[in-house]
Amino acid sequence: MKLNLVPARTGSAWVKLGIRTFFRQPLALAGLFFMFMAVMTVASQLPYIGVALAMLLLPAGTLGLMAATREANDGRFPMPRFLLTAFSAGRPQARAMLVLGALYALGFLVAMGASWLVDGGDFARLYLGGETPTRELMLESDFQAAMWVFISLHLPLSLLFWHAPALVHWHGMSPLKSLFFSGVACLRNFWAFAVFGLTWLALLVAVVIGVTTLAALLGNPGLAGDLLFPILLLTASMFFTSLYFTFRDSFEPPPEAPV
Repeated sequence: MKLNLVPARTGSAWVKLGIRTFFRQPLALAGLFFMFMAVMTVASQLPYIGVALAMLLLPAGTLGLMAATREANDGRFPMPRFLLTAFSAGRPQARAMLVLGALYALGFLVAMGASWLVDGGDFARLYLGGETPTRELMLESDFQAAMWVFISLHLPLSLLFWHAPALVHWHGMSPLKSLFFSGVACLRNFWAFAVFGLTWLALLVAVVIGVTTLAALLGNPGLAGDLLFPILLLTASMFFTSLYFTFRDSFEPPPEAPV
């Protein structure tokens, strides 16, 4: 397995490839993303273990969407079975993916717990959907400090797991080895990932401004709320579609890559 170093402009190319591939199979890829979100939402609602279970399944779900993207990029229609890609390659890889998910859940809970210690759990409850955001809450210094504590811990966690599910599945790596190479790949291609993230952020801002401006021009402010949520979900689906290309270009493909 060899790491590829890519120029910064590749970051914007990943975004374009993700959007272009999404529109090759929009119904299939959007449908798979909504199924993925539904499973995560239902899992997170379970008492006591919900959040940990959802985080446990996140790497496997991300891999499923990447496998579906590869299928769409090759000109084929991705079926719902692709969401189960992580568990269809044999027991050893399924076990490795569950270990990876457990490690991610542990890291997420540590980051969330650290934020809880700062503000008594206000940020955690808001992040997990258990509290309604208010202007007063979001302006509190403890809340903002807790938010930055969570971000500072969750960002490196995300980089460690960025490529890890794909490395476990397509390169047969162990969970710990996949985390190491994922982190190295993100650091070595830092500028490409910076451009990738900033491009998606700019597109997100443009979507919000576009929808709210359209609603204002039509004299119907409530229209923004009706349109914004589904459009943001579709944008998130395109973002997940683009993840496959960040992996594909960062590593040389294995001799025989399983579906």
